Amino acid sequence: MHFFQKQNKLRGWIILVLLAVLPVTTLAGSPHNRQEKIPVHDPVMIRQDSMYYLFATGRGISVWSSQDMRNWSREEPVFATPPQWALDQIPDYQGHTWAPDIFYHQGLYYLYYSVSSFGRNSSGIGVATNRTLHPGDEDFRWVDHGKVIRSVPGRDLWNAIDPNVILDEDGHPWMAFGSFWSGMKLFRLGGDLKTPAEPQEWHTIAAREREFGTDDHRAGDAAIEAPFLFRKGGYFYLFVSFDHCCRGLDSTYKVMVGRSEQIIGPYLDKDGNDMAFGGGSLVVAGNENWAGVGHNAAYTFDGVDYLVFHGYDVNDNGRSKLIIREIEWDSDGWPVVTL
Repeated sequence: MHFFQKQNKLRGWIILVLLAVLPVTTLAGSPHNRQEKIPVHDPVMIRQDSMYYLFATGRGISVWSSQDMRNWSREEPVFATPPQWALDQIPDYQGHTWAPDIFYHQGLYYLYYSVSSFGRNSSGIGVATNRTLHPGDEDFRWVDHGKVIRSVPGRDLWNAIDPNVILDEDGHPWMAFGSFWSGMKLFRLGGDLKTPAEPQEWHTIAAREREFGTDDHRAGDAAIEAPFLFRKGGYFYLFVSFDHCCRGLDSTYKVMVGRSEQIIGPYLDKDGNDMAFGGGSLVVAGNENWAGVGHNAAYTFDGVDYLVFHGYDVNDNGRSKLIIREIEWDSDGWPVVTL
């Protein structure tokens, strides 16, 4: 090889190495647009000490860790073997566990998770707890507590997946959940955070009109799922995902929002439309680089609000990847996210 060719090749390698190690913030143009394209679906996140932990759909529940929300390391799954209660009660479930939520309360980490048969409402939500999320800690051990709720075909017109837990203004825990069917539901949890509070109290907080004879594969414009509640400035904000996930380059996912001063709603969009009757204002949708984006979570770290979600990467054949974006707020208090 000619000397100058060697020099040019060496220069090219140096540029590639520099690009690889440059912070994502430099490339993204914003100090808080932190993104690492790891392969995740339905991500949720929490921080313990200086370490961020990401939980996502996967066999046994996928787990990742990071000190900067940019560079992620894969950890061991939560479950080495599938929860027995789910194998016993959910047809077709074999360990691929969906859409978790992570919640810290009074010294315990609660990991809620979904088990289901794809496209049906034969589903359940379970919960496991741990005293720490650091795998090297001597107290690290996931303890499964089994089912929180279950939906049954022919009995229920709702689907028990996609859980999210939040405390209301009085410190009482509530769970939002749901996918397709009759919409997103909300119920109050008992003090143990493992069972519904008695007497049971249920609310529909978001829905889209649907003919109940159709399954999820043919739901069309009725597609709605993945509720996530985020409290800020006197409001509870309800994020949901409209349209279709899981179709690679044909995915049409997008994130919608409404808000309410009370946790039970009504959740109204920017135009005053009730989300329980099809309302919702757009937060973020796909573009030339992402076929669709959705199934979000929202968090505040060090005074900065973040939207954590997945998108279908146009430049990688529609594979699902992690996206983290800073949430800005307009003058009327509505979330603004730039993809």
